[in-house]
Amino acid sequence: MPRPLPRHCYREKNYRGKMVFYVRVGHGPRIRIKAVFDTAEFWNEYNAAVEGKTKPRATGPAAGSLAWLIERYREVNAWTSLSLATRRQRENIFKQVLATAGTVPHTSITSAMIAKGRDRRSETPFQARHFIDTMRGLFAWAKTAGLAKSNPASDVEYPTLKSGDGFPAWTEDDVAAYARRWPAGTRQHVWLAVLLYTGLRRGDAVRIGKQHIRDGIATLQTEKTKTVGIHMRCGW
Repeated sequence: MPRPLPRHCYREKNYRGKMVFYVRVGHGPRIRIKAVFDTAEFWNEYNAAVEGKTKPRATGPAAGSLAWLIERYREVNAWTSLSLATRRQRENIFKQVLATAGTVPHTSITSAMIAKGRDRRSETPFQARHFIDTMRGLFAWAKTAGLAKSNPASDVEYPTLKSGDGFPAWTEDDVAAYARRWPAGTRQHVWLAVLLYTGLRRGDAVRIGKQHIRDGIATLQTEKTKTVGIHMRCGW
């Protein structure tokens, strides 16, 4: 059993999947502990934070700015409960938003401004949709938390997706040709088998490996839905 966390200590996974630890006493500032959990260095940092000897970092976004709002959003369950894949995707959006409007007061963000952000991504309509979803999630939480009076992204329409045939689906002949080029025993053949026979999303397909195999059966908890299922019988 993992050792329980001490009082005022919290842990969460960041968007890279790394477990990080914080100390927060009451409604005070959140102080990051950088040392490895349960080491002497960890307890030194923990005690200093609880006793108020550690000062929160002096640098940071100005209170009330869009960057400040995003930083607060990253601290709450509305963000941490999202799947790791979704957080990675939205972090990429936030990087772009912070570069262009991080210092803008979040109360001055309007639907028209978000629509302009969508239009700047018109060449990549799926990215434009992700941008809208990201801003809707941010301001939906802000409204619930009493930090915003409305959600300026809620009325912004998704971009129109360009019609087209998309990528052609492989035929059985295509699969056979690939298997001849990359026969059983090669990494490329394993990748083909994973994609064909597991039904996993791309983000889960790249994670599955020998560590998920017991008695010849691959079992994996999916990143997005957190479901656990038997996906394939294999001889790895």
